[in-house]
Amino acid sequence: MLVLTRKSNQSIMIGDDIEVSVLSIMGEKVRIGIQAPRDIPVFRKEVYLEIQQERNGAVEATDSATVRGEVDEALRKLGTAAE
Repeated sequence: MLVLTRKSNQSIMIGDDIEVSVLSIMGEKVRIGIQAPRDIPVFRKEVYLEIQQERNGAVEATDSATVRGEVDEALRKLGTAAE
């Protein structure tokens, strides 16, 4: 794990396309902004883990092609709701 120290209004780059910026620091809370291409999904970890659990449970119940379509649709809906 790479650990970096940043101040408010400073950023880090991940590759050429993803920028993570520290927007503000209020006590123990840090507000960050993530700028990434639309085709790269960005989730809070707890949401990502929930999607993974749903995907794994659904794979047992149905074929993987159907599950992939359902996951893609859920990701599209979450992306729209986050904007």
